Amino acid sequence: MTSYTTKQGQYLAYIYHYTKVNGRPPAEADMQHFFRVTPPAVHDMVLRLEQRGLVRRVPGQARTLEVLLPPEQLPPLE
Repeated sequence: MTSYTTKQGQYLAYIYHYTKVNGRPPAEADMQHFFRVTPPAVHDMVLRLEQRGLVRRVPGQARTLEVLLPPEQLPPLE
């Protein structure tokens, strides 16, 4: 059972895969370019994911996003 929306799942999958490939989490600008959305849209999504306990971050520090779900609970990245 998933505890996130389809869109939230895509953000979670992106954060997970980006971190795995690059050795560090994505910046909000990376997500903005990938999903083709505005900076406020990305920031709001990050805050929503954090409020739902799906990611952890250090406020005020760049590239600290960490997905708190095991990889098998993430959807495929589309």
